[in-house]
Amino acid sequence: MLDALTLDQMRVLIAVTETGSFSGGAERLGRAQSAVSYAIRNLESQLDVTLFDRSGYRPVLTPEGRTLLADARAILLKVDTLRARARGLGEGVELRLDIALDPQFPLNVASRALKELQDAYPLVSVRVLPAPLGEAIRLLQQHHCTLAVSGIDIPDPRIEREAIAFVPRAAVVSACHSLANRAASGETITAAELADYVQIVTEDPSTLTHGREYDVLSTGTWRVGDNSTKHSLICAGIGWGNLPLWLIERDLLEGRLVRIPAAEFGYEGESVARMWLMRRTDKHLGPAAKTLREALLRQADTLGA
Repeated sequence: MLDALTLDQMRVLIAVTETGSFSGGAERLGRAQSAVSYAIRNLESQLDVTLFDRSGYRPVLTPEGRTLLADARAILLKVDTLRARARGLGEGVELRLDIALDPQFPLNVASRALKELQDAYPLVSVRVLPAPLGEAIRLLQQHHCTLAVSGIDIPDPRIEREAIAFVPRAAVVSACHSLANRAASGETITAAELADYVQIVTEDPSTLTHGREYDVLSTGTWRVGDNSTKHSLICAGIGWGNLPLWLIERDLLEGRLVRIPAAEFGYEGESVARMWLMRRTDKHLGPAAKTLREALLRQADTLGA
């Protein structure tokens, strides 16, 4: 008899439970109350259990009913997921979307864009790939991602770029570093002077920038693969380095980090990194990728607001 169970019966069970009555369930489903009562009685007969205690003013789930209600909800969730996935496949929606993200780009901006994507296509799986320097371009070149946000300027005819944002950065040092007192005084520090101190530098995992250095002044460098490690090493007083302001705003405000007024980088050691949104010219963007692209452009506009 279990083979005779229907999804409709499970929906009736949930409707009655959530509304607290057979009449409420009937109203929600747009049916006669008698039809809802019949569906529940039929379901109880097929399962050979009593789902509701009807002795009171309102029907109350029995312990068996509560257990089976959870199962019914799980089954309907899987069915609805199957339908949504099938509908998405019919519309050409991607099953997974890979995006390469430069660590300079504000994570809160990227996260808001990704939330828009999730709201529009909740079944699309997303993989966010950290991609400093030339790594984003390499990932695009090798078809390992669909979209990339990068601040590196390596033109490639196979890659279409859209200017998306300007991200301010600053040269900073820990308040416990020997450079901190001079930096805090506002005295301009020359590039030659900075070269005497260890600089924390983000390394390019790709080979696209081999032989090129970006804002590297020191002969002694510590190289890391991500901004989180770079930030931690600078805060520990190991060396100085450039970091995006969105990442270090609180550290500067609370005095853990100090700006280095280096003429090499501009007023108060500040520079600007230009970000591009990139995709391959020979690859059609599916609905999810188009949605994410539009969301990234829209959310990036808030940086200048």
